[in-house]
Amino acid sequence: MNRFARIFALATLTLAVLGCEARTDKSDGGGVLLSISDFDGLPTAISASGAVAAGQVVVEQITVQSVVKNPSQSTSGLMTVEIESYEVTFQRDDTGTRLPPRLKNFVFGSVDPGGTFVLENGPILRVDQLVNQPIRDMAEFGKDPETNSNVIRLKVGIQFFGKTISGDTVESAPAFFTLEVFP
Repeated sequence: MNRFARIFALATLTLAVLGCEARTDKSDGGGVLLSISDFDGLPTAISASGAVAAGQVVVEQITVQSVVKNPSQSTSGLMTVEIESYEVTFQRDDTGTRLPPRLKNFVFGSVDPGGTFVLENGPILRVDQLVNQPIRDMAEFGKDPETNSNVIRLKVGIQFFGKTISGDTVESAPAFFTLEVFP
């Protein structure tokens, strides 16, 4: 009987230790959402050859807001979001089908519950996007060979990702804007 009690106690202790993490052993009181609330210096048209020469295209400022899911409940430090990355995706907003590869950029920062995080000069196009079709063709040939047009119209999506201090994964809904690429 004594042996059974020791095994049971050891199993209970093991489950308690493995099932609990220092950062997640408390409730975050309802959670938060991320929302992209503002853009400043948003590029709406770029020159492909100029962008290739510069090596990147940036947004001057992107503001991400932490929205408390249940505003009638009190907030805690466990609801602070540690921003980990953002992702830029592309869709064609014209008749073309070729797309630049997505961009994933790792950043760090934090946003308190109900607060804001501002990313300054965040790249939305880097060398990987600029040296691949269709932007490369626009810079080299002055047109998109697929559509025979001298304008590429892209629907650009930006989405932020992070985790609360309590360990919950948080992401914003994608925010979209139109970007026209000229030779």
